[in-house]
Amino acid sequence: MKKLKERWNVESNFQLIIIFIVFSVTGSTSLFVTGPVLNFFSINREAFPEAFYGAIFYYTLRILIIFPIYQILLVITGAIFGQFKFFWTFEKKMLCRLGFKNLCE
Repeated sequence: MKKLKERWNVESNFQLIIIFIVFSVTGSTSLFVTGPVLNFFSINREAFPEAFYGAIFYYTLRILIIFPIYQILLVITGAIFGQFKFFWTFEKKMLCRLGFKNLCE
């Protein structure tokens, strides 16, 4: 825990617990929200062929849709739990690593 607190620049164990809670709540919420988003665009498993490549395409598309939803919800949930600064910095680092160089400091 000590190394994680140093790496994330967190002062207290309580703050670290809040951060873990935010990650868990956001993961569950993003999966919950993705279902209606996929339904809105009429993307469901039955729309793809029963062949092996149909399943691969569907789940790849589902993961690609979950990713941005998770990123947005992570910042929102972090703000609700009072950890906006931590999660905004976390998001900027992740997006910088993904190639969004205009977010790099």
